[in-house]
Amino acid sequence: MSWLITPTSTAWAEGGVATTIVVSGITYRVHTFTTVGTSTLTVLNGGNFEYLVVGGGGSSAGGSGEPAGGGGAGGFLSGSTSIVSGNYTTTVGAGGTGVTGNNIANNGNNSSLIGGALSLLAIGGGRGQNGINATRPTTGGSGGGGSAWGGGPGGFGTAGQGNEGGAGTVTGSASGYPSGGGGGAGGLGVAGAANKGGNGGPGLQWPAGSGIYYAGGGGGGVVSTGTTGSGGLGGGGDGCGAVSNSNGLNGAQNTGGGGGAANGNGKGGSGGSGIVIIRYAIA
Repeated sequence: MSWLITPTSTAWAEGGVATTIVVSGITYRVHTFTTVGTSTLTVLNGGNFEYLVVGGGGSSAGGSGEPAGGGGAGGFLSGSTSIVSGNYTTTVGAGGTGVTGNNIANNGNNSSLIGGALSLLAIGGGRGQNGINATRPTTGGSGGGGSAWGGGPGGFGTAGQGNEGGAGTVTGSASGYPSGGGGGAGGLGVAGAANKGGNGGPGLQWPAGSGIYYAGGGGGGVVSTGTTGSGGLGGGGDGCGAVSNSNGLNGAQNTGGGGGAANGNGKGGSGGSGIVIIRYAIA
């Protein structure tokens, strides 16, 4: 590997895909972990490190006549901390796998950065509620959306990591039985409304001002009329269109985006995998 700067007293680490960028005159070394599973970050010289840890997004399903809710985004953790020399374990969580029909969708998997006194755990996104179940979906980094069956509520998000999913709305077949969008790191999932599936909640930028977003919620769907819910900014998948048995779209990989809702015997979108990024100034 070719180093631009030889580590002396400067913070320095090895692991993941290492790149060097310049932002506002400051040179940063960046380590990006995108492969699902566990890897090692070896810190040779400690210092102040900035981090992003995003869990895998939740998936969605279909339903008997009514569309499922959109999948919730993976939990979003960012900040800065002092890190000492040593080995740290990074884990990139997989997104939940989308399922067909009335089957139960899957939560996303957790992502983490752990070692020494450091323990950062981003919770996987909550699954979208399937189309015949009015029980509130399980809590995730952000919660999945509710189905139109009984006006199902959205799932709760984890405090400090994400937001609640939008509720489904009982409006009758003339209004498409719209479901709610999954929650995102930057906002609530939108409830379904007449002829409109709820949009997924938006994600958040990292770093600030970069224009790069992570952890958007999956969009809700409709059955036979109206407009599908859009996935939230930050990798959320769009919900199904107003065609019987249509599929939801997958959340984008390495964003933690939630999967989009399906209807009938269609297949719900899978959640996008998570990501772990560490950066520190070297000049």
